[in-house]
Amino acid sequence: MEHNLFERPVTILVGLGFPTEVKSVTEAIAVLYEWPPSRRDPAHVVAFHACKAALAGEIEAETARGMFVAFARRHDLLAPQIENVVGVTSAECGYGASN
Repeated sequence: MEHNLFERPVTILVGLGFPTEVKSVTEAIAVLYEWPPSRRDPAHVVAFHACKAALAGEIEAETARGMFVAFARRHDLLAPQIENVVGVTSAECGYGASN
């Protein structure tokens, strides 16, 4: 269903820190459903209810995305954006440079 697609995917870290893209409300609710019950908190509840409301057509997918992002941020699941990662060249590390 296209009405539940996010305008931009949310990249989260899963398992041992592997990035995965969550592209829709359906994918977000699957992540939330699999979240361990012992770790569920108000951020989880809000995101889960927002995703259910989006699937029912009661709110926009982007509203649910915002709640999912807040949940992911709260639990340190958001993958760093590549443009925010500062790269270090080999010359800066002292490799390949003549000293």
